[in-house]
Amino acid sequence: MLQKSLRAASELVEDTTEDHLGALGALVDRGVMQRTELERIVLESEGSLRRIEKSLKDQGVPKHEILLCLSSHYSMPFVEFSERLAAPGEILERLDRSELKRDLWFPISVTSKEARVAISNPTDPLLLEKIKTDLGTDGLRLIFALPTDITRMVEHSLDVNPGFPADAGRTPLARLRTRLASERTKMARYRTTMARGRTGLAAIRTGVKLIAISLTLLRIFGIGWLSAIETVVLLAGIFMVAEGISWYMPMRSLEPKGIGYVPARSTFGTTIPEIKSTEVGTVLTRSEPVKGAEELRNRWSRLSPVMRRRFFAIDRSDLAEERTLLAMYRTRMARSRTGLAFASTGTSVVGFGILLWRNYPVGAWSVFYAGLIMTGVLMFLEGARWYFPGRRAVVESIKTTKQIEESTSIWDFMFRAFSRLDDLPPKLTLKGSYAAGLWGTTGLALERTLLAERRNVKARLRTTLARSRTAMRFIRTGVSIFSVGFGLQVYFGWGNTLWTIFDFVLIIAGLFMTFEGFFWYIQAERRKKQLPYCWEGLEIRIPDYAKPGQLWKKVVFNYEDNECGG
Repeated sequence: MLQKSLRAASELVEDTTEDHLGALGALVDRGVMQRTELERIVLESEGSLRRIEKSLKDQGVPKHEILLCLSSHYSMPFVEFSERLAAPGEILERLDRSELKRDLWFPISVTSKEARVAISNPTDPLLLEKIKTDLGTDGLRLIFALPTDITRMVEHSLDVNPGFPADAGRTPLARLRTRLASERTKMARYRTTMARGRTGLAAIRTGVKLIAISLTLLRIFGIGWLSAIETVVLLAGIFMVAEGISWYMPMRSLEPKGIGYVPARSTFGTTIPEIKSTEVGTVLTRSEPVKGAEELRNRWSRLSPVMRRRFFAIDRSDLAEERTLLAMYRTRMARSRTGLAFASTGTSVVGFGILLWRNYPVGAWSVFYAGLIMTGVLMFLEGARWYFPGRRAVVESIKTTKQIEESTSIWDFMFRAFSRLDDLPPKLTLKGSYAAGLWGTTGLALERTLLAERRNVKARLRTTLARSRTAMRFIRTGVSIFSVGFGLQVYFGWGNTLWTIFDFVLIIAGLFMTFEGFFWYIQAERRKKQLPYCWEGLEIRIPDYAKPGQLWKKVVFNYEDNECGG
């Protein structure tokens, strides 16, 4: 059975080879190439017209010669790819475009009686019947087209540049950017919830302190005329603790889980960001480098406006990915600051409880001292569990920001000097066939892309400021831990070895966290001073694309209005 299949395939290749030799024989008749060279090319193609076309072009055979030769052989007109050649959208929606590229045909117009179809193999009866079935029409009007032209027709209908996957289309990329915008909105909601949680933690800290103060006064002065004030303070503390817990618990159960991210770096369209569903959930990945994409992008001045807009769409998707990654870092750092605020208070409560425990003899009040210590330990553990995630977010944000800033930006790419004479832009020739606003639309796409890049610069600044605030929280927490350990050591001295070791552990841990915080804080402050947004007045034009740019309104922000200085 296998031998029969191989023999049938071999006979089919031989028949196809003979057909191609007969179809392309006019190239020899017109003196375009030698017979022996044509036979070699056809035999090496193994029956593939796509390979023949490529080989002929590599030999310098003009495209129009190939088209004239084959259209004359098949006695039908020919068509070349054009961006103005668009198929009915409702027809394309029900066709598998990967099959169109494989079978090399493309619908140009379709009615119930007849369909105009561009095709590279008009002599295949099975393919022609399949086309009729797929299009739901009775007749076909065939127009010859070369394989590369049909491939570009299909890719153009997908809104992608030559050789790019379907995910590079502007519609899929727009869906991706919408998804990323949704993720950023969700993380902004998380940060708002965390801000509410930090407010709740402040209420808890204040409430615990009020409870400790009231019970300490009761321990020192006993029951007397101050008891009424102590009771009010105690009840106020209990109320604030309960209120704070009600605000804190929704934040505690919050687990910011978005799309899994890879470090973002603009590739200028050589790879495509893609959302993939995996066993562990939805993950944002990048495609393998698209073959020929870098060469295509480097010939920017020779691209059509539509092809340029497609590249701009990929650029904006890269920038959206970067902003989302930076938003994720800010969210993690915000959560770390929330936790460390709790840990700082817990350390103070533990220190106060130990002070009372060691200063007064064991008795009934020891339950209160132990309760203070346990409460402080629980608060410390609750907050300290966010130390390492916050630290990782700081380190990763520094690494990612540095990586982004060292790479080429869209400004460097778009406004670079021409390096080759053959890369100079062609003379601008206007034709009646050009649609109105074609060049203006591409200009607006460039404007949107450059504005997106400026938003990313500010997103990096916000990440730097978040890193600075996180470093300050590390410093405050470290100072709090150091102060408790140092204060206990100074107050009680060297009398108890175990307590002395405990005090020095607190001192060393506090110093480490303080110096680490200062290291990150100085880095963040140095980076902040390099950008003008926090130190000068900021003027922003409000785009209104219905009017000329010089008529756009301006908004001016003075330094006093900026939050950066705070």
